Amino acid sequence: MIGMFLAPARSATWANNTVEANPLALHKIMQDLAVDMQAVADGISREDWPLVAKNGLRIAGHPQPPLAEKMRILNFIGSDAGKFKGYDEKIHQAGQEMKRAAARQDGTAAILAFATLQNSCLACHKSFRKSFQEHFYEQR
Repeated sequence: MIGMFLAPARSATWANNTVEANPLALHKIMQDLAVDMQAVADGISREDWPLVAKNGLRIAGHPQPPLAEKMRILNFIGSDAGKFKGYDEKIHQAGQEMKRAAARQDGTAAILAFATLQNSCLACHKSFRKSFQEHFYEQR
């Protein structure tokens, strides 16, 4: 869940509507995870277990940013790198559990795994989002 730059395209940032010429690959990864999470919520509500399994697996195996970007991010977060990696591991585990629960058509377990996923995302965002936005995106 950590990462480098996308193509030279310009895009709106997380923090506000400022424009960054070189957004982090992490930004696109987060956008894709949001789409996958919406699909899981939809799948659970309709008991579409193949959809939940597919997206649980996508969440668990989400792409990693390029190595140079990972190093840039880890350098920025310093001693909190373990905490950041821990959130990523919890997201991986929750995605795997959603996939397993969906394969068993166990709605209760799928919902619990999804709740774990959401809580992990929220905790990571509370810990890191603001500082990432300020450091990597706000215009100086």
